[in-house]
Amino acid sequence: MGLQVYINGKWMPKELASVSVFDHGLLYGDGVFEGIRAYGSLVFRLREHLQRLWESAHTLMITIPLTKQQMERVIIETLRTNRLQDAYIRVVVTRGVGDLGLDPAKCKTPTIFVITDKIVLYPASLYKKGLKIITVPTVRNLPEAINPAIKSLNYLNNILAKIEAKNSGCEEALMMNHQGYVTECTGDNIFMVKTESGTRRKPVLITPPDYLGALKGITRQAIIELAQSRKIAFEARVITRHDLFNADEVFLTGTAAEVIPVVEIDGRKIGAGKPGKMTNILLGDFHRLTKKDGVRYRL
Repeated sequence: MGLQVYINGKWMPKELASVSVFDHGLLYGDGVFEGIRAYGSLVFRLREHLQRLWESAHTLMITIPLTKQQMERVIIETLRTNRLQDAYIRVVVTRGVGDLGLDPAKCKTPTIFVITDKIVLYPASLYKKGLKIITVPTVRNLPEAINPAIKSLNYLNNILAKIEAKNSGCEEALMMNHQGYVTECTGDNIFMVKTESGTRRKPVLITPPDYLGALKGITRQAIIELAQSRKIAFEARVITRHDLFNADEVFLTGTAAEVIPVVEIDGRKIGAGKPGKMTNILLGDFHRLTKKDGVRYRL
């Protein structure tokens, strides 16, 4: 049996899985989604992902026609149907089928689909050697226009930035906000490590605050908690490219990417030009966390 996709209460082969051309998720990017990971039959931080999905939908005034508990069961049943213990899960809720106009009131019932499959975002070698990234001209959406807390289906902003990165021979792009401050990459949050001047000389883990235009990432939050459990100093503060260029370490976090080191930005070597000590420590901690923090299921 091939890959099965859940759509509106039914499972069907991926070759037959489809939505209407009048679905506003397709026509206008009017919907929300979550990317979730399963590790060894444990869905990592599933309830946190579902909470964010519900909050995004609430802000868009989309009423999800399932409870969180029902959605949890759908996700687990889709994993079981596909006999997957390690997987990437994409949960999508659109406004639903309407007409060619913008009016969301014309969409009577939201569309829900769940895809479970494998994902490889970056080559394994880059986790050992580190990424080289560039800053791109496309800036992050204004928070006043599209709040970064909403994980919506409209990712054109990120796609344009990804195109610019790929055209320059890079796997990932650094995105600034309209004020020129660092926000995130096209699909990942960004962290830096810097040993600050002063009497204590201890490294500080720093990430941009979400109000500048960064998503409140689930993996981002996990890394912050892991750092704090190790008594590593942490700050969410405004970062410039100059700060990143002169950091001791830089790494990215995301559901698909997990934790991946960055060794060069815009031609500037970061630190020693190889994955740093704190990056490797937090990556190890994160891998251990994925074995115990989530919802477990059986095939």
